[in-house]
Amino acid sequence: MKEIPAIEGGTPIREQKIFYGHQYLDEADYQAVLEVLTSGDDLTCGPRIGALEKRLCQITGAKYAAVVSNGTAALHIACLAAGIGPGDEVITTPITFAASANCALYCGARPVFADIDDRTYNIDPESVQDHVTPRTKAVVAVDYTGQSAQIDELLAICREHGLLLITDGAHSIGTKYKGRPTGSLADMTTFSFHPVKTVTGGEGGAVLTNDPALYEKILLYRSHGITRNRSLLEKEPDGPWYYEQVALGFNYRMTDIQAALILSQLDKLERFKARRREIVRRYDAAFSEMEQLVVQQEIPESDTARHLYILRIRPEKLRIDRRQFFDALGAENICCNVHYIPTYYFPYYQKLGYARGLCPRAEKLYEEILTLPLYYAMSDRDVDDVIRAVKKIAEYYAV
Repeated sequence: MKEIPAIEGGTPIREQKIFYGHQYLDEADYQAVLEVLTSGDDLTCGPRIGALEKRLCQITGAKYAAVVSNGTAALHIACLAAGIGPGDEVITTPITFAASANCALYCGARPVFADIDDRTYNIDPESVQDHVTPRTKAVVAVDYTGQSAQIDELLAICREHGLLLITDGAHSIGTKYKGRPTGSLADMTTFSFHPVKTVTGGEGGAVLTNDPALYEKILLYRSHGITRNRSLLEKEPDGPWYYEQVALGFNYRMTDIQAALILSQLDKLERFKARRREIVRRYDAAFSEMEQLVVQQEIPESDTARHLYILRIRPEKLRIDRRQFFDALGAENICCNVHYIPTYYFPYYQKLGYARGLCPRAEKLYEEILTLPLYYAMSDRDVDDVIRAVKKIAEYYAV
């Protein structure tokens, strides 16, 4: 007789809860932050800001990097630098955090949602092509779960129509597309250093580009639209203290404390990537042969540093739905999540006139996915427990 899952009164797989994501900090990280606090350097615009920007360029191959307060700020100023404004449209995916679409709204533009590829869950280039109009100004493609979007296809569409390609790389630091790191491929790429990301600064973000004109705009919008650059000043300086506000910018600066922590975390990036890939391989091996489950596919061009592990259930092969599967895992002390609710499902977007039915593949995906635990500090026992719990539930409730 099959063991009854804990949700029906059985014994949980494990006693201690495991969550879907968690940061990893070590002594080097603590010392990096302490060094800033005891150095006497400026805590907001100190030397580690430039050091981090240089390091990000080295890692990604991008010519320019500007670090900012968070990933949402990065998306906002990328859109501002792209010249996006009222009357414009920005194509993006609904399977993402809301910031990937909100960044267009911040600029007075309208987000337009293209459907996803049903295998990779990334934005589908054919759907992007179908949604281009004379009002389209840019595409914001998301490297969902860390897998690179189909850059060549998206760039071809953007070049054909005179659009800018912005990649939301919040998930994909360390990923490569055709051997080239994310961050150097699109017109602009944004990163996030939120605590559940591969490397963290507590918060923080970055915008990377190879275009010097875009870079100058990014710098302006990051810091109130204020500049000391003589080539941008409209008046002769009164003295060495002189600066001008030449655009309406924002205070999106990063602190030196965050930059120091991120620099220290980047020293461990290869270790983080390797461990995450090992866990993904074990999950894929365990779940890919189960007819009740579907594992996310990857394009061969993407050498992926995985941020999230998405498991898709097949409702027709189970006697329970996604919510019940989610609850059953929770009863086993495997605490999952769901990434993401389609952005246009939110009441704010519904009030703007968006309705369900825009992206059928994305909507069906949402009904069937779970985010399993995936982070560097997971032990082999943790991984075993996740696999055991998933199998236990899928087999018990199999049709």
